[in-house]
Amino acid sequence: MNELVAADLFSGAGGLSLGFQQAGFRVAFANDINAEYAFTYQKNHPDTRFFVESIEDLSASDIFSATGLRKNELDVLIGGPPCQGFSINAPKRTLDDARNHLFHHYGRLVLEGIRPKVVVMENVPGMLSLDGGGFVKEIYQLFGSAGYRMWHMILCAAHYGIPQERWRLIFIGTTLKVDQITFPEPTHYAPVRANFTGGRLLTWLPDIRNTNEPPHINFRPLEPFISVKDGIGDLPRLKVREGSDDGPYTRKALNPYQETMRADSSRLYNHVAGTLSEQNLERLQHIPPGGSWRDIPKELLPRGMKRARRSDHTRRYGRINPDGLSGTILTKCDPHWGSFFHWSQDRALTVREAARLQSFPDKYRFYGSRVSQYEQVGNAVPPLLAQVIAEHIRKSLLNR
Repeated sequence: MNELVAADLFSGAGGLSLGFQQAGFRVAFANDINAEYAFTYQKNHPDTRFFVESIEDLSASDIFSATGLRKNELDVLIGGPPCQGFSINAPKRTLDDARNHLFHHYGRLVLEGIRPKVVVMENVPGMLSLDGGGFVKEIYQLFGSAGYRMWHMILCAAHYGIPQERWRLIFIGTTLKVDQITFPEPTHYAPVRANFTGGRLLTWLPDIRNTNEPPHINFRPLEPFISVKDGIGDLPRLKVREGSDDGPYTRKALNPYQETMRADSSRLYNHVAGTLSEQNLERLQHIPPGGSWRDIPKELLPRGMKRARRSDHTRRYGRINPDGLSGTILTKCDPHWGSFFHWSQDRALTVREAARLQSFPDKYRFYGSRVSQYEQVGNAVPPLLAQVIAEHIRKSLLNR
């Protein structure tokens, strides 16, 4: 089988790259402007040529010169342009956010001569609703002008064996002559709700819910979802300010997911419990597993949340439910923003636990400040989701 070659723009710490590597691709080059993210990427992908600079300053000629690649040699160009400006959770969504327009440089590099057979772009579902879907139309026009047929769909990480309810908008385009562009079918059932624009038409949900039979899709039974406890229940117990950036395992793996995460790793990195204020430690005593701010006595709530309605801020100050799915892992595991308290230990989730819930294997080590490490994990595409997409592209487009 011929080697397949990919490249990664807006790579961050490397979730997309890792998934494509796990699917057998060689990642020839990657790019990100953030030096700490780039350092983590390079330590984990030493054979990939990395460009630490703004994509606005990167040209196709720079890439060809530095990597030895030639036109039409790249099989897949992957990338996740910054999504903060599109996210429905952003403090303020605006058309003027400069980050919203960086995808144009992805298209520019394609037009300059990178010319991959397949393009893959990832973003948040909120892109569909901003400007009435205007950005989606721009993406279709941009790549259509370069000869690419495009399609998009919203995938949920939990449907592919990842213990997290994380929805991502995926665009796939190709210059290859194919009847249609398809997306990987779910392998796992998950009790999730797509309460956003496109949730009814662009997800797999209509095919796999509300049935009296075992969940299935296209007559193929689905496996049960991977729970939070399935994902991180084997990791060492910690109190606040305990743990190590490089320490031993203290318990055995208890299930196949944990065994997969431990593969090729004899040490445990980035498993350090941060500090918590005395107020938060006191609040924790009132929150059961799966509980939230509603379980905290009103006099102990932060001032701004004392006026909150019971229907507001659903996951804030929550203990994560060990038997359910994690909510979306954010760029900070701050209890003010979601269910990021451990279900049985009085502390917030560690970087390693967040990485596990994102499906990063334990051998993948994160560098930089602790704040940056959480950002690197939260901004990433789950590697197992990227791997599923890569394997589907290989099978449906590249190896026909």
